[in-house]
Amino acid sequence: MDESFFITINYRNTEHSFESRIRWMGYTHKIEVDVYGTMVHFEPDEERNYRAILVDPTADTSKELTPGLLQAIAGYLEEQVKSK
Repeated sequence: MDESFFITINYRNTEHSFESRIRWMGYTHKIEVDVYGTMVHFEPDEERNYRAILVDPTADTSKELTPGLLQAIAGYLEEQVKSK
């Protein structure tokens, strides 16, 4: 069940597409998103909002990996979950 899918968001008037995968862990899940070569896990918090966690916090992240971009991805994921 580790099939990948793509998340496409519009951020700063530019369309961005990221390869993603859901990882189930008991009753919860994480969504792995490859953000320009940096693996980021998005997991739901207590209020069912998604938070971003860098898989390797010591990795050299590109300038494209900004808090605003991560918030946009999290917002997209929240919308998708709430619409289901």
